[in-house]
Amino acid sequence: MKTFDQMVAEATEHIIELMPWDLEQKLDNNESLLLIDVREPEEFNAMHIANAVNIPRGILEAASETGYDETHAELSCARDKNVVVICRSGKRSCLAAYTLKQLGFKHAASLKTGLRGWNDYDQPMVDQYDHKVDGDDAEEYLRPQTS
Repeated sequence: MKTFDQMVAEATEHIIELMPWDLEQKLDNNESLLLIDVREPEEFNAMHIANAVNIPRGILEAASETGYDETHAELSCARDKNVVVICRSGKRSCLAAYTLKQLGFKHAASLKTGLRGWNDYDQPMVDQYDHKVDGDDAEEYLRPQTS
């Protein structure tokens, strides 16, 4: 049996992870990127990187293939494109990038440190209405919840 962290560690051996400054540079250079945010819709609506597409982790495989109710046209045609997968901490996105690689996506990468690191690096995020999210509010929202 493996733990979640063990699964993430194994997946990182097979994928590319981008640091926030790497993604910032790619965006500043207007590189053609498909940003996939694999968090749940309510998380995405609260805040996300501008121009990211929300495809929750639970439907990623079906969204990446044609012929399913969950098919996402832009993703299903992106096997040769640069895809960056995003989540809150970089763990779900790591597993998602590994899954995409297994599905034949040649240039899938994960945002290491996720949106928490993106926000720590003082990069902008928007909400579901494309309004800028305050960095302090984002930090509070993205903080791990303790039980």
